[in-house]
Amino acid sequence: MKKRKKDVFSATKAVKALARERVGQPKASRVIVPKAKVEREPGAEAARGAKHKEKLETLIEREE
Repeated sequence: MKKRKKDVFSATKAVKALARERVGQPKASRVIVPKAKVEREPGAEAARGAKHKEKLETLIEREE
């Protein structure tokens, strides 16, 4: 059987362990459930207004 390797000292783990002894275990956090994406109609963007200005090339092509 192999010998177990000794753990390397970690200051972070030591500080957290001391804090847990003094203050106590932190409360369990709530799991945030992601909301489902809402599918929009293809014409909904035009009704809402354009997000970006149209390019000069597309404006010129429309005039012709």
